[in-house]
Amino acid sequence: MNQELKTLISQIRSIANVDGIEAIKLEELYQNPNISKDLLDQYFKDELMLVELILEDERDKFEEIFTVHDFDGYYDAIDILFTVVKEMATKFYHLSPSVTLKYKELYPEIYKKHLDERINFIFGKIQINLQKGVSKGMYRDDVSIELVARRYISRLLDIHDIENFPPEKFSFSTMFNQMFESFVRSIATEEGIAYFEEKKKTAKLKP
Repeated sequence: MNQELKTLISQIRSIANVDGIEAIKLEELYQNPNISKDLLDQYFKDELMLVELILEDERDKFEEIFTVHDFDGYYDAIDILFTVVKEMATKFYHLSPSVTLKYKELYPEIYKKHLDERINFIFGKIQINLQKGVSKGMYRDDVSIELVARRYISRLLDIHDIENFPPEKFSFSTMFNQMFESFVRSIATEEGIAYFEEKKKTAKLKP
């Protein structure tokens, strides 16, 4: 995805965050004086392509957090999780599922593909984090890495459930932070929990 398209998608996503999904249907965008009709013609042959590219951009921004901050590199397991959570809060405006989740009903096949790709990415990263944490004594060595990673994914899917957690009552950012803390406490050693508590004092996670 080139920079011109990324900028256009960002502009469209900003409209959706304010006015909802209905405001970014292709026919509506053609009526919006702030959106270039030439760019719409160039990049979106139909509504389905628009939806696919909006979701692809959301995944790219999410995955960028892990690559920019070298999630697989030298950072300690708990340190890098704090970094990722803080970055998610900073970029929350373009990562919040409250808008694109509506695509689940409107375009179920496209949304399922998007969610599956996102889950597969997270699953791989969580496994890496667990292996690193166990090797450094921050996480218990009696945990099943695959089971814990799958449980993490299950919790992540739970907080996307707008029936149980309506976005007007529970912000995704707050729920994600609480899920993150619960995740660490459930697998950390005494040393890991002590380190987590010290780190939390200075991390200033966004509520």
